[in-house]
Amino acid sequence: METSRRNFLIGTSIVAGSAAVGGYHETLGKAITMQRRGEKAKDAIYGNAPLTEITQKEGVITHSNDFVVKPSVCNGCTTFCSVRVKIDAKSGEVVRVFGNPYSLLSSDPWLPYKTPLEESFKATSGWKESGLEMRSTACSRGNLVYEKLKDPFRVTTPLKRVGKRGEDKWVSISIEQLIKEISEGGNLFGEGEVQGLKAFADTKTLIDAQNPDYGPLANKLCVLGTADEGRQNYMVHRFVQSFGTVNFMGHTSICGLSMRAGEAAYLDDFASSPHMKPDFEHCEFLLSIGTAPAQAGNPFKRQAKLLAKGRTSGALRYVIVTPILTNSDSIAVGDRSRWLPIKPSGDLALVMGMIRVIIEEERYLKAYLAIPSDAAQKTLNEVSFTNASHLVIMDGAKKGEILVDATKAVHVIDKADGLLKNAANVLEADILYEGEVSLEGVKYTVKSSFVLLKEAAFEHSLDFYAKESGVDAQTILELAREFTSYGRSVGVDCHGGTMHSTGFYTTYAIMMLGALVGNLNHKGGMSVGGGKFKDFNGACYNLLAYAGKQKPFGVRIDRARMAYEKSSEYRRKVEQGVNPYPAKDAWFPFSPAIESEVINSSANAYPYKLGALISWNANFVYGQSGSEHLLPLLKDPAKAIPLFVAIDPFINETSRYADYIVPDSVLYETWGVLAPWAGHLTKTTHVRYPILKSPNATFANGEPISMDSFMIELGKALGLSGFGKNAINGTTAKFDFDKPEDFYLRAFENVAMDGANPAPEASDEEIALAGLGEYIPLLQRICTDNWRRVAYVMSRGGRFADKTSAYEGNKMSNAYKKPIAIYNQSVGTAFNSLSGEPYSGVPRYYTPRFYTGAKIDMDSKEFNLLAFSYKSNVLSSYTASVESLRDTRYTTFIDLSTTTAKNYGIAHGDRVVVRSREGKVQGICRIREGLHPRSIGIEHGGGREGEGGMSVQINGTIKEGRIARRSGVNINKLGLSDASRLNIATLSDFVVGSNARQAIPVRIEKL
Repeated sequence: METSRRNFLIGTSIVAGSAAVGGYHETLGKAITMQRRGEKAKDAIYGNAPLTEITQKEGVITHSNDFVVKPSVCNGCTTFCSVRVKIDAKSGEVVRVFGNPYSLLSSDPWLPYKTPLEESFKATSGWKESGLEMRSTACSRGNLVYEKLKDPFRVTTPLKRVGKRGEDKWVSISIEQLIKEISEGGNLFGEGEVQGLKAFADTKTLIDAQNPDYGPLANKLCVLGTADEGRQNYMVHRFVQSFGTVNFMGHTSICGLSMRAGEAAYLDDFASSPHMKPDFEHCEFLLSIGTAPAQAGNPFKRQAKLLAKGRTSGALRYVIVTPILTNSDSIAVGDRSRWLPIKPSGDLALVMGMIRVIIEEERYLKAYLAIPSDAAQKTLNEVSFTNASHLVIMDGAKKGEILVDATKAVHVIDKADGLLKNAANVLEADILYEGEVSLEGVKYTVKSSFVLLKEAAFEHSLDFYAKESGVDAQTILELAREFTSYGRSVGVDCHGGTMHSTGFYTTYAIMMLGALVGNLNHKGGMSVGGGKFKDFNGACYNLLAYAGKQKPFGVRIDRARMAYEKSSEYRRKVEQGVNPYPAKDAWFPFSPAIESEVINSSANAYPYKLGALISWNANFVYGQSGSEHLLPLLKDPAKAIPLFVAIDPFINETSRYADYIVPDSVLYETWGVLAPWAGHLTKTTHVRYPILKSPNATFANGEPISMDSFMIELGKALGLSGFGKNAINGTTAKFDFDKPEDFYLRAFENVAMDGANPAPEASDEEIALAGLGEYIPLLQRICTDNWRRVAYVMSRGGRFADKTSAYEGNKMSNAYKKPIAIYNQSVGTAFNSLSGEPYSGVPRYYTPRFYTGAKIDMDSKEFNLLAFSYKSNVLSSYTASVESLRDTRYTTFIDLSTTTAKNYGIAHGDRVVVRSREGKVQGICRIREGLHPRSIGIEHGGGREGEGGMSVQINGTIKEGRIARRSGVNINKLGLSDASRLNIATLSDFVVGSNARQAIPVRIEKL
């Protein structure tokens, strides 16, 4: 101890001496001798910290009258965590944000739902250090994102462009003028007649009589949303489906569609696209590929917390496979944490190599894979089952189909006697069968699903997979053996790293690793989530149904959800006796929606040209790789989008090209009902309601303009069903729908009343403590006898099942019930619409490619590096206007490894340009260890040209853009187009159309 003290004193004297030379002698001298200097702080310990909302003394909580604490949901990223917001009682301004201790997205463990509100403050206080165990936090974004509320670039009144699209010149207009012009059209900009929405609010007249499958005129409206932050059902069911268009889409195609679709193939459910996450808390080995918990992923905060717990107090070991070393890795936990660097897009080869090793060495769980049906699963008391033993017909008219009888019952080979039987009557089936069978008098040549997987994995040697992945063969071998050494408490995960041209099969392969060890529904394995409480269609109301609701039909503008072979185009070619391939352009039958196909498809009038686009907080210009190629189509109203209306509280990179901007509410001014996207094992529903007054312009009824109120008034102006008198269906009566509160408070009531045991009733004390006094009249009017139960849900920010409800023994309580698709029949019987190439129904290796199969040159001498983006743990596309975040992360860089930088003669801090074949970006080079030498990394979230990044003119006054917001690099400007497609199309996954933003061949030059 004395030695340490002596070393400390020696060290401080050295620093003090150095500081004297540098001119800081007085300052540092004061610091070392603990003397005061400058203005005296208010408190010797806490300095000038703001006043607290509560004080705790010996377990007694006293609440300050200066503040009120209300629950809400953070919109700082797509996790949408539940938070508590500290509001100044006098000014009404947000002072601070912290986590909601009742929600698993902010706490682990989280408080039992029936914990009194008063006790929740005590639990998170310093009382007996309970705040350490019950700590409920917000991340850096969540702490500061409320700055958006008062951002000077926020839009609060409707705007109409007065110059050409993209010139950033606007004028304020009244709400009445906005709705009239959007509805009725006219010569709105002195550029000729523009049809208003009334022109195609028509579900009877066909777009094209020669192609009736295109559907009605209503399909000429497309609505683009973003991640579901709790209001998507409102938009889709109350407006989109009332209008009658099939064309609604979120941002999935530019975010994680390859991952979503690959998991949907694995779970054999393209309709609802369920999503899986590891059970971090009980997982013993995790393999995370192309995503890094604590750096990225969803739920962001929760994953980070569970990862930290698992590797310290739990039994978790994990390997993160990414081109860049991330925050997931920790030296402090030794060999429990490991980073495996990989070449961008090398993940498919790596995993196919692992599958080969696991099958070759018979390290897969044979007994589990032999379970052929849910009946056998239940008899054997198993947690899930696969179709590994199901037999796939190899030739004839039914080629690619799974063998079933006339009643659609699956038949398999019984391992006990080698006979073909109904799978429901077999406990152990033969997963290695291939040969001939007879069923109902017909002979078939068949192979089991598992045999097809084995053949696909064995198409290439381990050395080939090593070369293609950039990971040596011995490492792949050892990783496969390690992965299969922990039983079934094993997790696999992937996300944005799969967003390249073969990302669908990459995800399918990654998930298949889990099937080989039987981890679905198993404690410590993989979960599809804990579910949610019934919200929009529940015990009290069906808010999604109403008289006159349309059933939209027809081909979507993105040609998603439908096979080309079902189109009139295909049928005509067959009738004419010509080869039906190629189609005019790509079709995507397995994808729910593809935002990145809208502009080019409309410009090509394939299948038809749109009449109008409504974007709602969407920003594909910033988020879509290669969107620069689409800007000429967007700028000219005659080319793709004649009428463009953006609902957005800011002018972002996309809405700057709109004709009109409709202000939306921001953060804590909004309504919403939402469940966690994934990563939870218990039933969870969050609610959000306005806890701050919106500064937006108001309608005649006093309601501030937002997406919600605007759709009501626009719907009424268009004469749509589902708005106004008796538009809401209750179980015993109908109710009027004139304000958002009429919809959302009833959804809250459904949540409160769900199940045999509804939510408790809130007391007067709790209502006051939660700041719900202003809502009492509304609650009493709308929710009548149930109003106190609804107040209870609101006071806690939602409804949450207790942590103890997660498991039933070793099985997850909310278990996935369908079989895992070792072979996916839907995929295995489908074809590429341009080449006619059949898709593989099992994971298979494909080289990076364009849609028709031409290879992308990943080893070009000219473009010999591969650019990739990675998720920021600080920045996001939602936080461009949050300037305080720049104290933590001012800008983004072009990241290069030390080795690569040396080879190119580039030093840390040099200005560089990165060029792809079709784009370029400039930035500051950051030299760092922990980067694959063939890669260039770019953190996502910088290089903004919207939300205050660029100057705008409103009502003749120029608001100067802020250089700090423009600072950084946007990798999407490097994006490639696909020359094998019709005219202009950005590069995508060749199966599902997800935007390919990873593994872009580039070169780098010093400026």
